[in-house]
Amino acid sequence: MTGLPEKYELVIGLEVHAQLLTHTKLFCSDAAVYGGEPNTHISPITLAYPGTLPRLNEKAVEFAIRMGLACGSDISAVNWFARKHYFYPDLPKGYQTSQHINNICQGGGVKITVNGTERVVQLHHIHLEEDAGKSIHDADPEKTAIDHNRAGVPLIEIVSEPDMFSADEAYAYLTEIRKLVRYLGICDGNMEEGSMRADANVSIRLRGDKKLGTKVEVKNLNSIRHVKKAIEFEAKRMMEMAEKGETILQQTRSFNAENGTTFALRSKEEANDYRYFPDPDLPVFTVDEKRLQAIRQAMPPMPEAVRERFESRFQLPAYDARILSDDIDVVTFFEATAENTTHYKAISNWLLGPVKNWTNDHNATIAEFPLKPAALAKLVELVESGQISFSSASSRLLPALVDNTGADPLQLATSLNLLQNAGAGEIEQWVAEVLTRMPDKVAEYKKGKKGLIGLFMGEVKKLSKGKADPKMTTTVLEQKLNETI
Repeated sequence: MTGLPEKYELVIGLEVHAQLLTHTKLFCSDAAVYGGEPNTHISPITLAYPGTLPRLNEKAVEFAIRMGLACGSDISAVNWFARKHYFYPDLPKGYQTSQHINNICQGGGVKITVNGTERVVQLHHIHLEEDAGKSIHDADPEKTAIDHNRAGVPLIEIVSEPDMFSADEAYAYLTEIRKLVRYLGICDGNMEEGSMRADANVSIRLRGDKKLGTKVEVKNLNSIRHVKKAIEFEAKRMMEMAEKGETILQQTRSFNAENGTTFALRSKEEANDYRYFPDPDLPVFTVDEKRLQAIRQAMPPMPEAVRERFESRFQLPAYDARILSDDIDVVTFFEATAENTTHYKAISNWLLGPVKNWTNDHNATIAEFPLKPAALAKLVELVESGQISFSSASSRLLPALVDNTGADPLQLATSLNLLQNAGAGEIEQWVAEVLTRMPDKVAEYKKGKKGLIGLFMGEVKKLSKGKADPKMTTTVLEQKLNETI
C-alpha cells in the first residue's frame, strides 16, 4: 500500500463465519446442506412457528470445541444461548439464536507468516450461532424472494482482537483459518458458496497511539482476495479523510467486487441495539473435562505438526513439506501413496507437478483425482526404476491411466510402447548418431557451452522414441563429449 501517509497505522480485526459440516441444523433436524430448491430444507422449527421448541445439535458443539482447541482457546465449562434481535426479512424468527456474554471458546491465537516474519494473531473468542436465510434479488424484477434453506444452519464466528496491521496480515490470517477448519473437518471453507464469510473491522490511528480510531465494518466478504482489497480501499479512504480533517463515521459498509470499492449500508449498531437476553427455550449446556479429552484425542494433527513429520520422517525439503501440508486431502493422499513406495521425494514431485496440473486444469480437488494412491505409487516406481522416463510417464501414461483407472500402469506403459531400453550398447549407438549429426554443436560444447547437453539429450530422446534412460544417456553423452577435450 504505497503512497499512504506513514504517520498513520492501520488496525484490523476480523470476524469469520464458518458454516459447520453437520448433517442437520443447529436446533432441529432439517438438512444443513448447500443448494437444493428454495425453501425445501425447512420445517416449523426453522420457520419459528408458535409452539415449536429448539433442541441443540451436539455435533455442532463438538466442532466449535475442535476449533477452540486447535487455536489454544480456553473452553467454557458452562454455556448458554441468547436471542439477538434484528428484523431482517430472511430471519424468520425475528431474532438470531447466538451466544453473547459467554462464548464457548475464549482467547487463543492463530499463527501467521508474512514476508518471512512469524507472529500470532490473538483471538477474542469463538462462539456458536445459527445462520440466517438468504434474500434473492434477481428472481423477480419487482420483488425480493426469500430462501429459508440456510436459516438455522450452524455457524461458528471466530472473532479476532484488533491485532492485524496490514491487508497482507489479514490475507495470511484468513488463509490459516480456512486451512484449520478444513484440517479439522468442520467446514469446507468454500467462500464462493458462502460456507465461510468474513467481516472486516478497519480503523486507523496515528502511529504510536494506543487508542483505537473509529472503525468501519465491511460485511460479508466472500473471498480472501476481496478481504485484502476491501481493507486496502478502506485504509486509503480513511487516511485521505483524516488528511482533509473530515470526520470518519462508524458504519457498516459493503464491498463492490467489480470496481474494488466499498459503500455505506447503514450506521453501525451497538450491542445494546440488539436487545440480547438468554433464550428461555434452550437450557444451559456444559462441557466437562472428560468430553474435552475425548474431542482432543479424536482431532487430526495440525499443519505445523504435519510439516515437521514430513521433514523428519519422509525427509522432504521444507518447501515441499509446507506446500503439501496446506491441504488435509493432499496430506492424506501423500501418506496413502507413501504406504506403497519409499520414493517420498518423487511422490512430492508428482503431487506438486502433474497431479496439481490436472486438478488445476479440471478445477478439481485432490479428492476428485481419478487415480488412487496405490496406482500413483506404481507410476512412481516405474519412473524411479528407470523403466519409463518421467516425461513419458507424466505426458502420456498419466492421462491414459486417468481415462482407464482400472488399468495396471506397467501393462498400459507396455501397450503404449513407453518402456525405456536401458541397454548401454543401444544408447551408445543413439548418442554416437546424434553427435555425428551435430559436429558444430559438439565443437561449441567443447569450447565451454555446457548447456548444450540438454539439446543432445532431446535429440537422443527423439531418436530413441523415448526409450533411452535419461540418467544413462546423460552419462554416455558426457563420456563421449569429454573423450577428446
